[in-house]
Amino acid sequence: MTKLSNATRNKFKTISTATVATALFKRGLRVQCIQGVRPLNPEQPTMVGEAFTLRYIPAREDLNKLDVFRDPAHPQRKAVEECPPGAVLVMDSRKDARAASAGAILVSRLHQRGVAGVVTDGGFRDSGEIARLGIPAFHRRPSAPTNLTLHHAIEINGPIACGDAPVFPGDLILGDADGVVVIPAHLADEIADETFEMTAFEDFVAEEVAKGRSIVGLYPATQEQTLTDFAAWRKKNGR
Repeated sequence: MTKLSNATRNKFKTISTATVATALFKRGLRVQCIQGVRPLNPEQPTMVGEAFTLRYIPAREDLNKLDVFRDPAHPQRKAVEECPPGAVLVMDSRKDARAASAGAILVSRLHQRGVAGVVTDGGFRDSGEIARLGIPAFHRRPSAPTNLTLHHAIEINGPIACGDAPVFPGDLILGDADGVVVIPAHLADEIADETFEMTAFEDFVAEEVAKGRSIVGLYPATQEQTLTDFAAWRKKNGR
């Protein structure tokens, strides 16, 4: 099992990547969003879990033959069997979606093992099947060729770059319809608490805007009346 507390995990399930990205930006962290990836199924649940990583390097023809998959210690196969339940498998595929990082059978195995999600800055083959599995999955675009044609799986659970974002094992990975953001492990609880509060305020603001209220003084809350109204809203809604 991962070390992420249930309380923190449950908070993140209610928080958007956009809100988290703002909280990280306030701390000077600007490159924590994994660029260029999208959910295979826009209706999939929010993805929350600690990072378990797999790194690919460019393939070398004499090393990347089909029979390498017979080796149980092959890093891709090993990652699928060792990624902990509740974690997110994050793959550094060098932002190259010309060959698949994995396919439906491997992602199905992750799903059956209780893994919380899977992310690659490359592509998935069998993307339609993966979209129907129910596990949150993010990639750049569909890709039919086997990863062996371009990618050589070299290391599991070390620091990687995924879509220009630094990912260290154990970092918190949050994914939704807007994309995927990486939260440094030591900030996870702090960010969860802060963005949980931010989400309550943004929900209040959304209701006020829907009623026709101007954003001036409301968002951001530069008028005292906004804070008074927000306090009353929280009390009324149990937030």
